Amino acid sequence: MVYLLNERIAFPDPHLGEDDGLIAIGGDLSMERLLLAYSNGIFPWYSFREGIIQWYCPMKRFVIFPDEIHISHSMRTLLNKEKYHVTISTAFGDVIRNCSKLRIDEPGAWLGEDMIEAYTKLHEEGYAESIEVWEGEKLVGGLYGIYLNGCFFGESMFSLVPSASKIALIYLAKLLETYDGKIIDCQFETPHLKSMGGRYIDYEEYMDILTQTEPEE
Repeated sequence: MVYLLNERIAFPDPHLGEDDGLIAIGGDLSMERLLLAYSNGIFPWYSFREGIIQWYCPMKRFVIFPDEIHISHSMRTLLNKEKYHVTISTAFGDVIRNCSKLRIDEPGAWLGEDMIEAYTKLHEEGYAESIEVWEGEKLVGGLYGIYLNGCFFGESMFSLVPSASKIALIYLAKLLETYDGKIIDCQFETPHLKSMGGRYIDYEEYMDILTQTEPEE
């Protein structure tokens, strides 16, 4: 069943959604609604052609555990060359704009101005982060997403040179591993993400991870 959202900041039980994870349509992209969504494993998928926000919460979650990131021999060779350097949230706007450009002629989620504005606001409030990959002074790749309670919810990535987005993902995984981060939520399976260690877990395990808190000393 797919629910129509109204002005109330709330979502239906994700278990009641469609087989593909679609649980609701409509609503808005306010910071309060987005934070509530991600806290429950729900994410927006804005369809440009239909002009409506769709909210998804698949019962099988495709994730990468930071300590399970797969780095191929060729990627290790590339990283060892130190041709690129990586930064954190120094060019969030440039990253999301580049991700938006790559989506213009592709089906699926649309990174329009309302999405860019919403995630930029989340970034300004400390909830959204980006990873940037540079070749000299040129931004050549990166990714962005939401960071809550040790979990990173990946939204989009881009590459202007081969493997730049892979470098960003590897850096993110290593960063999370260093600071006891829990998972990278990939939203949907792709061959690219599967090759780097992505795998499915069920929604109950996923929510257990999301809601874990640090033990008190």
